[in-house]
Amino acid sequence: MTEILLVASLHFSTLNRSEHMPLFAEWCEFESTVSEKKRLLQLREKVGGRDAIASILASVMRSHYDDVTRIAQDVSELGYSQAAALLSERMPRSATARSGELGEILATELVEEKLGYRVPVRRLRYKDGREMALRGDDFIGIQNNSDEALKYAKGESKSRKTLAQDAINDARTVLARDHGRPTPTSILFVADRLMDLGGEEEKLGRAIRNEVATRAVPPDRIEHVLFTVSGNATPKALLDDFAAASGDRPHAVIHLEVPDHQDFIRASFEKALKFGND
Repeated sequence: MTEILLVASLHFSTLNRSEHMPLFAEWCEFESTVSEKKRLLQLREKVGGRDAIASILASVMRSHYDDVTRIAQDVSELGYSQAAALLSERMPRSATARSGELGEILATELVEEKLGYRVPVRRLRYKDGREMALRGDDFIGIQNNSDEALKYAKGESKSRKTLAQDAINDARTVLARDHGRPTPTSILFVADRLMDLGGEEEKLGRAIRNEVATRAVPPDRIEHVLFTVSGNATPKALLDDFAAASGDRPHAVIHLEVPDHQDFIRASFEKALKFGND
């Protein structure tokens, strides 16, 4: 049993993506525009890029729905087929829910890989229903440098076959809530999970709770991140949104173009549930 668990743990070690090959560097070409406090990232798939990261993406997706070690234990106890069936109970089946959740997963990974934040809590592990969207901010990133005050990323992700003005407006409305700060319930959820871990993570959680209580974090320590993925090229509406974003805080506007958007989502979830075939 110990040997089986070891093999399963090694097999799923790529779930800890931060210690392995970056996802987007292998997958996409980047076009970057920086204007004062604002940055625009436009991503397009490289030729062969999707094939290069297929197994990595599958592992990353699994890690957003369950803990790496628990998945390995399930494989050891149940075998690949039943472990996959167990994980599937956490994953949505409807096309709409899958689109939204994969958008959130990709946004989280990009924020960590390219924007310098850590997203310490994988929210999708805490859903109370397979098809139910979680309330609150889509993701919250933290920068915790010892010689600086905490910095936050308040993020909203949108995944559409065709990205248009209405989705962009909706995202901006959400980002503007609570005076542009992370939603109190969302940031306290992050803080509480960190405090449960003890050690340095507990200290970070305590610091976050203290700042929520005072509500004194200035706008220049809260970056608004709008992540979009769609089948169309970056629409003019998103470029206009970038240009119009206020200068009182940092902003990141990101667009990932995936021409076969819906097929990509379906294939990604199918691959994530094919245990033993990475």
